Amino acid sequence: MFGLIQIVMAIIVLFAISRAVLRLKDRKISLAAFLFWSFVWTAALIIAFIPGSAMLITDTLGVKNSIDFAVYLSIILLFYLVFRIYVQLSNMSQHITQLTRELAIRGGKRKKR
Repeated sequence: MFGLIQIVMAIIVLFAISRAVLRLKDRKISLAAFLFWSFVWTAALIIAFIPGSAMLITDTLGVKNSIDFAVYLSIILLFYLVFRIYVQLSNMSQHITQLTRELAIRGGKRKKR
């Protein structure tokens, strides 16, 4: 029998993957991003339904507690996502600067009426 946490986790994972599929169809995310998020959510589902799998991973990596491993992994994932957002923001800022310069140059070449 499944516990409440497994049922809730399954609902959350199915919802998250369905959102990722819709974003992939709308071309709002890349295939690589879709595969990444599908892997993350599927791994979370596996760990929820087979708790021993987390122990196997933590024992292999030398982490003594599964909760510690989840916290470490979450922090690493958050740092990675913040880095990705930073890179995208930096690229957008450079693009906006370039567009602004081009518009300023074009505006200077217009004839005054």
